[in-house]
Amino acid sequence: MKNFYIFLFAFVSIYAKSQTITATIGYQGYEETQEYFGEGEYEIFLDNIDGVLDKPIIIMDGFDPGDSSDIAALYANLDFEGTNLADILRDEGFDFVALNFPQYTTDGNAIDGGADYIQRNAMVLIELINQINAQKVGNHELVVIGPSMGGLISRYALSYMEQNSLDHETRLYISFDSPHLGANIPVSFQYLLNFFAKDQDNPDAQSVVDNVLNSPAAKEMLIDHYSGHLLAGSDFEQDPSLLLPIGAPNFRDAFQTELNDLGFPNQVRNVTISNGSGNGTTTGTPGMQIIDTNFDLGNNITIDINMHFTPEAGEINNITSFTGYFIGIPVSSFDADAESFAFTSGLDSTPGGKGNMTSGLGEIDNEIIQAFLEAIEQEEYSFIPTMSALAIANENNWYVSPNISDSPFVNSYIPSENEEHVTLTQENADFALEEIRDGVLATNDNEFNNKYTLIKNPVGEQIKIRVDSSQSYGNLEIAIFNISGQQVFLDKVQNPTSEINLNHYLSSGIYVLRIVDSETIYTVKLVVN
Repeated sequence: MKNFYIFLFAFVSIYAKSQTITATIGYQGYEETQEYFGEGEYEIFLDNIDGVLDKPIIIMDGFDPGDSSDIAALYANLDFEGTNLADILRDEGFDFVALNFPQYTTDGNAIDGGADYIQRNAMVLIELINQINAQKVGNHELVVIGPSMGGLISRYALSYMEQNSLDHETRLYISFDSPHLGANIPVSFQYLLNFFAKDQDNPDAQSVVDNVLNSPAAKEMLIDHYSGHLLAGSDFEQDPSLLLPIGAPNFRDAFQTELNDLGFPNQVRNVTISNGSGNGTTTGTPGMQIIDTNFDLGNNITIDINMHFTPEAGEINNITSFTGYFIGIPVSSFDADAESFAFTSGLDSTPGGKGNMTSGLGEIDNEIIQAFLEAIEQEEYSFIPTMSALAIANENNWYVSPNISDSPFVNSYIPSENEEHVTLTQENADFALEEIRDGVLATNDNEFNNKYTLIKNPVGEQIKIRVDSSQSYGNLEIAIFNISGQQVFLDKVQNPTSEINLNHYLSSGIYVLRIVDSETIYTVKLVVN
C-alpha cells in the first residue's frame, strides 16, 4: 500500500511542486560561532473538493539524518489500515502542507536539516506558518501535526511566536509520540558503536556516531548520551564515576531548560498521541541481555560481545563488553557499566514507543557490525518513554501508569500495548480525525448558518434536516462519512422546501454529514445512538 501512495504522490506532484523556504529568524547553536538561517522544503496538497487553500494542516518530518525520508515518504507515512490520513482529510476539504528539513549549505556551513538544532528548524516552521497564513483563503485557523522530533519543533515554534507577539493563527497542535522530556537509545549500543569508531577505526561506525549520535538534535534529545560518561582525555573509555544517566554536555540540559521555559503554546488546543503503553507494560525487562555472542573472523581472530539493558532501580550492571582475541590471547577490550536512579529502573525497558537497534543505521557493509546485528536477541527498546510523550514532569518513576491529569495536554490517546514509534493505527488515527474535524464544524452542531438545521443530534433511525424556506436550494447531494473517512451513505434531494427526512442503517458512532448545494458545502458532526 505504501508503494501505491508513493506512486500517487508522484502523480499529484505534477500539479504541486515542492518549494524551498528560508527562515527570516536566525539561530546560533550551542557550539556555533554565528547564527544561521534554516532552510526547508514544503509542498502543498490541496483538498479534493474545491482545490482552494482554505483549511491548511501542516505536518513535518521528525529526526531524519541524511534526509532519507523526503516529502513522498512523509506523505506515505500517514498510511494506516489500507488508507491514508491525508487522503481522508483532503476528501473532506482540508489541505495538507508537508514540510521537510533537507541537507543544505548556508553561509559556508553544511547543515543536515533532519538532524539539526530543533530551534533552527522551528524558525523554518515559523516562516512557513506565516506564509501559509498569508496565502490561505478565508479565516480557518491552522492545524499543526508534529510527529516525533517534529512535535518539539512545532511546540517550540508556536510557543516562540506567542511569546514574541507573532500571530500563528493556529487552533490545534497534535504531538505524535514526541520526546517532551527526552528520548532514549540504549547507551550500551552507543558505547559499542563509539568504541568501534574510535578504537577500531571502523568508518561505518564513525559515520553513525558523527551523523546520528553526535548530531545537534540527538544531543539535545537523548536523556543518556555516551559522551557524558567519557573519561577525561579519552574519546571512548568510560569514567567509572559517571554511571548514572547523563545527557550530552552543553546540549541536553541546556535544551530541556530552554524548552521548559518556553512551556506549551497557550492560544491553541494541545493534544498528544503516545505509542507507548499507558498501563505500565514494558519493552523487555531492566538489565536483560541484548546479545551474548562470539564471532570468528578468520585468521585466528575472534571477538566476544555482550550487552544488556540498563538495570533495575538503584542497581549497577555491566552493559557493554567487548574482547578481541588473536590465537586465543586477548589483544583489545572495552567495558562499560550503568547505574539506575533509586527512583526508577533504566530507560531501555520503560513503557514507550518502540525503536529497534538497526533503525537509522542505514546501509552498513562491515562484517563485524553486520554479524553483530544479526545476532541481537533483543532488538526492540523504549525509544520515546510514555511519560515523555505525555510530558508528565512530576513523576520520577517512568514505569508506573501515567496520571493523565498531570499532563499539560488537554486530550491524549494512549494504547494499552507498546507500539512502534510514530505508528498510525485505526485507533490513534480516529483520535486525530475527531480532534481535527471538531474545530471546523459549526460552533453549534445543529446550525448551518440557518440554511440547514439538524432537528435532533444525536439521531435515531431517521435523520431530520430543516431547511430555510426563504432560500432557494436546487439539487442537493447529502453524504455521510465514518470517522475513517469512508463514505457510508449518499442521497440526492431535489428542491427541498421545508424538511428533509433520511432513513439510514448506520451503526452507533460518530460520523460527518456533508451537504453540497449549488453555492456551498456544509459539514457537521453527526452522532448516531
